[in-house]
Amino acid sequence: MTNAIYDALEGGRPLVSDGAMGTVLQESGLTDGGAPELWNIDKPEVIEDILEQYAVAGARFLTTNTFGGTKPRLKLHDLADRSRELNVAGARIAKRVADRHNGVFVLGDLGPTGELMEPMGSLTIDEAKAIFAEQITALVEGGIDAILIETMSDLSEVEAAVRAAQGVAPSLPIIVTMSFDTNLRTMMGTKPEQVLKVLSALGVRIIGANCGRGPDEIRVIAQQLAQARPEGVFLITQSNAGLPILHGDVFEYDGTPSEMAAYALEMASLGIDIIGSCCGSNASHTKAMTEALTSR
Repeated sequence: MTNAIYDALEGGRPLVSDGAMGTVLQESGLTDGGAPELWNIDKPEVIEDILEQYAVAGARFLTTNTFGGTKPRLKLHDLADRSRELNVAGARIAKRVADRHNGVFVLGDLGPTGELMEPMGSLTIDEAKAIFAEQITALVEGGIDAILIETMSDLSEVEAAVRAAQGVAPSLPIIVTMSFDTNLRTMMGTKPEQVLKVLSALGVRIIGANCGRGPDEIRVIAQQLAQARPEGVFLITQSNAGLPILHGDVFEYDGTPSEMAAYALEMASLGIDIIGSCCGSNASHTKAMTEALTSR
């Protein structure tokens, strides 16, 4: 299955990845401040249904519900001692869905630890590497096909996660997406071309951007990524579905399925290889994107 991902990408047609999990769970009743990962055990049928909807909508990549699955993040919910359990469960749910659909891959999701790396903070590269290695070990046990390191701002934290992945699961593809939401740079001031240079040198072959301020912003980022793409590297973008707008006391993202379909077509025209969505999206956005790319 591991080489199958690269083989599929070599086909030349962009592949669709899934969309948001967190905002969909909030719409399903996850309380503000609740732990999404706990639903892998307490409400697995909800997670499975969300991923099933994405697969039916055309997503070739399904992301495990483990974005906050590192021990530092789970500690905020008094769940650090259940890290392995929650990550294994999240991977197995996604794997069940993927097994029902031909050519669908499971991405084991790693988000930021929430701790600042040295010298801005106290977390060392070795400490971060150990944290990520523990999570990756559990995700591999659950049956993932690749490792997704997403919504990152600090290249040193990404390096720790990449090194952990290469140590724990050397045969699995690694995908890295960073969030360029500060004047077209990451929060730490890193430009897209710097990300490509550093990560490709580490051996990462699928690199790109996610989250951010919607399609208008990620369009510029995608152009910069395409212009600086190293040989042998595939590109990925996963834009938020517009921007969050306050309606009463609830924030709702304003990106419609048709707008995300237009975004998908624009990404394809730039040569982006994996096109997905992020916060505020759901299966209706994924379906619109899939149909637009298929008709293209």
